[in-house]
Amino acid sequence: MAQSDRGRIELFYDFFGEDNIANTAESRVLGPFVVGGQGNAETDAGVPTIAGMVSGAGRITTTNEDNHTTLVGTNTAFSASLNGPIVLEARVQLDNIDTKEVFFGLSDIDPDTLSIETDVMTGATTTLTLTASDLCGFFLSAELTDDEDWHMVYNGGSTTGETTSTSVDADDDAVAAEWQVLRLEIDTNGTARWYIDGVLKQTKTGAVSTTTVMGVCLGVEAKGNAIENLDVDYLLVTANRDWTV
Repeated sequence: MAQSDRGRIELFYDFFGEDNIANTAESRVLGPFVVGGQGNAETDAGVPTIAGMVSGAGRITTTNEDNHTTLVGTNTAFSASLNGPIVLEARVQLDNIDTKEVFFGLSDIDPDTLSIETDVMTGATTTLTLTASDLCGFFLSAELTDDEDWHMVYNGGSTTGETTSTSVDADDDAVAAEWQVLRLEIDTNGTARWYIDGVLKQTKTGAVSTTTVMGVCLGVEAKGNAIENLDVDYLLVTANRDWTV
């Protein structure tokens, strides 16, 4: 196929713009990304900018309904073998660590009406339920015993997805009102690496399928009747272009 010098895909958003609360359209555009998730079209969900935040930041905001998710991400468009290496990076913070689930990574679930618990995965005590056939990323859940820690989850590759949370515990807690940089790297052979604040926390061979097409999700979900937030300073996705199509 014909090629050019535009062989790298780079999606970046610095959250100086705003996806308004009370915007009732599904799958809205925010820079090069889409705003999606089950319940994102309700009038109390969206990604408003945070007033007075130096360098700009957005607040991913859910409704006050159980299992409603708001996310910033992409449609399913990335294959490890054809687009790798794939890199996802975000700088995030939480106002609290209560009654919420967070997922940052890739899955084979379309973002339009994605619910983290219903479609991707969930956790309870020390058990992870991997619902999506293909996923890889960071997971935090108030329903896990270690409810403040990031977990490095995966499913769909040549290595069976881990369902015991203590085996993929990053031992790096999210702390309310403190920023952390989460970075996920996926090679063409399905090997994945998880970094938190520049420190390599896990390397897993065969973590993801090399052929399944997946999309990016940086999302937060309510685990009760309270509105939940995830603050994000920036979101970066880089990959190689597939010239075979």
